[in-house]
Amino acid sequence: MRLTLRIWRQRGPEEPGTLTAYEVDGISPEMSFLEMLDTLNERLTLRGEEPVAFDHDCREGICGACGMVINGQAHGPVRTTTCQLHMRHFRDGDTIDVEPWRAAAFPVVKDLVVDRSAFDRIIGSGGFVSVPTGSAPEAHATPVPKPVADTAFEHAECIGCGACVAACPNGSAMLFTSAKVTHLNVLPQGQPERESRVLDMVGTMDDEGFGGCTNTGECAVACPKGIPLQSISTMNREFLRASLKSGGRGTP
Repeated sequence: MRLTLRIWRQRGPEEPGTLTAYEVDGISPEMSFLEMLDTLNERLTLRGEEPVAFDHDCREGICGACGMVINGQAHGPVRTTTCQLHMRHFRDGDTIDVEPWRAAAFPVVKDLVVDRSAFDRIIGSGGFVSVPTGSAPEAHATPVPKPVADTAFEHAECIGCGACVAACPNGSAMLFTSAKVTHLNVLPQGQPERESRVLDMVGTMDDEGFGGCTNTGECAVACPKGIPLQSISTMNREFLRASLKSGGRGTP
């Protein structure tokens, strides 16, 4: 395959960026998208040019590090992570635009790399449970009903890639935050912090500069792990409940 890549190049957070065109050939349809970028970078390095900076880690669709916008879609034309996207989904002669996540809360570090530490701060504000010290509790000491366990597992699948934010026209992090809140709030082990968790995590999300949710649903469409859109309404109910119990703390 021969492709034209138009890749966002930006030397640093304070530098202006631009789309730069590169011609690459000899690309196998069985390559992953990241392997194709590896091939480009090898050729750029051999020519003495600066390789394209992009995030990656496990390359198994687990860590969520590989986020980028491909032809205007978060992670590309298939509902998966970028590392699991293969070049067979493109055609010989295609022009492919590759850009970083676009969100005020995700500032560009370099080229396709963005700072997603805002997600870490949201989790740090409430994504934990109280664990008493002492010996490990008996495995069946706290029964978890099957529907509750299923809901918790479904939301625990969120890998924090940021596709929901990149796909949202408002740059909202509601799907990510609701997945983390719902995962713990439905479990018996998460009940001690149930009210403070949702208030603190939503408050941190707002403080980080993410946009508001207008229920366009693009976040759920782009999510590679299939976090359901209704998790946002679940979090909204949790937030209202916690606000009423805390005497009005928080903002609807």
